[in-house]
Amino acid sequence: MPVLNEERHLEHAVRAIFAQVYPGPMEVCLALGPSTDATNDVALRLQADEPRLRTVDNPTGKTPAALNAAIRATSGEVVVRVDGHSVLSPGYITRAVETLQRTGAANVGGIQKTVGTAPFEKAVAAAIASPFSMGGARFHTGGEEGPVDTVYLGVFKREAIEKVGLFDESLIRNQDYELNIRLRDAGHTVWFDPQLEVEYRPRPTLRALAHQYTEYGSWKRHVLRLHPKSLKLRQVVPQATLLTLVASFVAAPWRPITLVIPGVYLVAVVFAALATSWRDAIRLTAIFPTIHMTWAWGFLFGRRTRS
Repeated sequence: MPVLNEERHLEHAVRAIFAQVYPGPMEVCLALGPSTDATNDVALRLQADEPRLRTVDNPTGKTPAALNAAIRATSGEVVVRVDGHSVLSPGYITRAVETLQRTGAANVGGIQKTVGTAPFEKAVAAAIASPFSMGGARFHTGGEEGPVDTVYLGVFKREAIEKVGLFDESLIRNQDYELNIRLRDAGHTVWFDPQLEVEYRPRPTLRALAHQYTEYGSWKRHVLRLHPKSLKLRQVVPQATLLTLVASFVAAPWRPITLVIPGVYLVAVVFAALATSWRDAIRLTAIFPTIHMTWAWGFLFGRRTRS
């Protein structure tokens, strides 16, 4: 588990791991970054209560470095990734290991069940589960069991990920998708199992959500530079939408008819908001464009170098 500034959620996440009923040995490793809140104090208190819990330092604070440090500090044949703001559903680990054995896959995962507590978080959860947000990846919207490009978090065969080189530590975001590309290129299968669920806590404000999706878009571009053939149609639509909207406003003084384009987009947003959750429709009319436009902006104009 990579951990950075997770004071609010860490204990709940760790307790959910140790509540798992698994018929075999299990070790849990937290890779602690340079948190500015009381996260590390929470981790040390949890460690004092549970002998199977250990910690390693992650001075960079970067997720892929944390994951690799925790993987190298453990020895299990199966590696279960958990985030500090996620909660495993009961039976998750046992089901995931059974699915690994049944399918022969190198990585299995299930549904990212986004759960909010405040009204804005609940609206974000509804948006993420909608195909209108980012194209309907199965780990967001659900679907049939089977091979996929990527899954949320992941339960891996250690041997497979060690052979392809673990997580790329130069990628601040999207390192999970990139690892799954290398697994698939090596002949392995990434498998989606809808019976696996992990609760995820969404960002609490529109500003935080915008920052998150700007980062997602930026690092997606870097992954596509490494693996150009991995490009999917759904990853092009937000950029095309943003550029078309900008072009329509620029051309409007000479061609007012072009203002039909943002009008059509606005109508689509409103209909999608009402279809997703009429109670949260007003918030969704802000959340959907934020996801689309910030992801596109990050992809087109975000940071230009990898760290």
